[in-house]
Amino acid sequence: MSFFRKFYQNIIHDRNPENDTIKVKGKATPVFYGTVAPYPNFSASADADVLQTAIESKGVDEDVIISVLVKRNNEQRQKIKVVYEADHKEPLERALKSALRSDLEDICLALLMPPAHYDAYLIRDATKRLGTDEDVLVEVLATRSNERIRQLKRVYKEVYGDDLEDVIKDETKGDFTTALLDMLKANKDESTEVDMALAQKDAEILFEAGENKKGVDISAFLDIMTTRSGPQLTKTFQKYACVSDMTLPKVLNMELRGDIEDCLLDIVKCAWSTPAFFAEKLHRAMERHGTCEDTLIRVLVSRSEVDLKKILEEYRAMYDRTLQEDILEDTKHHFENILLGLCGPH
Repeated sequence: MSFFRKFYQNIIHDRNPENDTIKVKGKATPVFYGTVAPYPNFSASADADVLQTAIESKGVDEDVIISVLVKRNNEQRQKIKVVYEADHKEPLERALKSALRSDLEDICLALLMPPAHYDAYLIRDATKRLGTDEDVLVEVLATRSNERIRQLKRVYKEVYGDDLEDVIKDETKGDFTTALLDMLKANKDESTEVDMALAQKDAEILFEAGENKKGVDISAFLDIMTTRSGPQLTKTFQKYACVSDMTLPKVLNMELRGDIEDCLLDIVKCAWSTPAFFAEKLHRAMERHGTCEDTLIRVLVSRSEVDLKKILEEYRAMYDRTLQEDILEDTKHHFENILLGLCGPH
């Protein structure tokens, strides 16, 4: 099932699949939907020794390296790195870089980065390669919390010496630049409360700024779509379908072109369901001739402690097969094993 077909069905039935919580001592607490949790009876020293033995074994024991990295959460991996360097006088990243190759090397190094550093690396890689990878820029900025975006900007400056806003201005142009800079402000409402009157007002503003005028007032779209919460935007989309004869995604598709169209459509997708947004990304990475390993690494690493269980559920619902089945068909050997490991028990 395509993303927007599912989107239309659920807008009609007034369902947003996000924001699951449980009551803990009377307070609503988000449910953990990651696939990688803290490892019980964790010992950074023991893991550092196991990794050293695996790296130095004849031919390198990739299976052991994988089993350690996919069963420790990021905080535990950071502790292993500290102990490894203290004990073996060499950064763990350097040792793995020497021992591993290709996609397995890339994903292991990604797993060793703190989340904000990984985000900064993704943005750097997306802007410094031959031709900017606009999809990655939108993916990162549209799916991270305000605090995570603030951390990203701080880390980017510390590691690469540049202000992220300046990089965006240099590497992109036009309305797309404005959209990215607005997301970088980290002003998105993160509450789960929905203001019905505001949803109605926003729907009318979007109608007047798009369908009901010659040309598009893109600033009106950005003001709303980069500051409202996911639940609030979802209600706005529903109200829009009452104001107009068309859904908002269809309007964006008709009125806009290029990077800004793709950007706003991705914001729509993330507002309705971030897990479904990532499920579609993963499916596209494997549906065509040739597999986009970078996308598989990026999504599974960045979401393994956030919402990968939900992504797996959405993948099955949207495509009538599991993500693990497609990984088995499209990847091989140790890279396949580490991807499956991040997906959790099957």
